[in-house]
Amino acid sequence: MPQDWDRALAIVAHPDDLEYGAAAALAHWVRAGKEITYLLATRGEAGIDTMAPAEAAPVREAEQRASAAVVGVRDVEFLDYRDGVIEYGVPLRRDLAAAIRRHRPELVITLNHEDTWPGGYWNTPDHKAVGRATLDAVADAGNRWIFPEQLADGTLERWDGVRWVAVAAPGGTHIQEVDEPDVELAVASLAEHRAYLTALSDEDPDAYARRFITSILDGVAEHTGGRRAVGFRLHPC
Repeated sequence: MPQDWDRALAIVAHPDDLEYGAAAALAHWVRAGKEITYLLATRGEAGIDTMAPAEAAPVREAEQRASAAVVGVRDVEFLDYRDGVIEYGVPLRRDLAAAIRRHRPELVITLNHEDTWPGGYWNTPDHKAVGRATLDAVADAGNRWIFPEQLADGTLERWDGVRWVAVAAPGGTHIQEVDEPDVELAVASLAEHRAYLTALSDEDPDAYARRFITSILDGVAEHTGGRRAVGFRLHPC
């Protein structure tokens, strides 16, 4: 993974999307002094079967903010799209382009937007829509003639400074090696999603988080001579 950047914007659909694997790399980068902002399309309100959306939304938002704080990320923003029914299209591209123009990142991070996960598991519509829109919005943000209304009052300027989009996904082209403090922060970050994890599994959230994170990182380590790492598909811009 490239290291010669200072600002990143991580764009995903739901609370916990970044914690399921990417957080170890994010912790590593924050510890190295890099500035990272999280942008979530939804508040994850449809993610807990036993909790009505109106009740779940503030719970999941609070858990995401706590989770981000564990890895040192202070800025967490939400776009308030409805969880589960995000549609790829111009409105989503417009909102993401505005965020990219506002934050002016050099690296944009997002989640797997392909149809499936390993094992043939079908990906969610939200992941696919947000991931694809993120890739397109990076180009939109750099074109002064796309969404020019965002630039009219001078508050925002076009931003063509994104150099890479890193997609946290299986079959990565690039890796970010992580060390033990990064692993511990990633485990603690996922464990902060306690309401979600408690509804998902009977396993203790801390034990679940440790088992899942170490399994993901150890899976990459099989291909890196035993060095734990996070894999990304890197798209140069």
